[in-house]
Amino acid sequence: MGYPEYFGNALVVFKILGVLALVIPQVPKRIKEWAYAGFAFDFIFATISHGAVDGINGQTFFPLVVFGILAVSYIYYHKLNSNKN
Repeated sequence: MGYPEYFGNALVVFKILGVLALVIPQVPKRIKEWAYAGFAFDFIFATISHGAVDGINGQTFFPLVVFGILAVSYIYYHKLNSNKN
């Protein structure tokens, strides 16, 4: 897509840290919220990047599908935490 190589490397590191923050139960809620926000921004901007570079096609909307899965995960994360309290 024309981004510098270090940008892709940084995204990989931050995505791994984000996944760990969401999967590990002992991580504080504030960190989990930031991880969800980071993934949301990532998927939205990926959609914009695909649309700007490749035009509108099937690949353009795939990040929005993953964003939908993330939204469902976020909703159920809050439902489970409200039942625990």
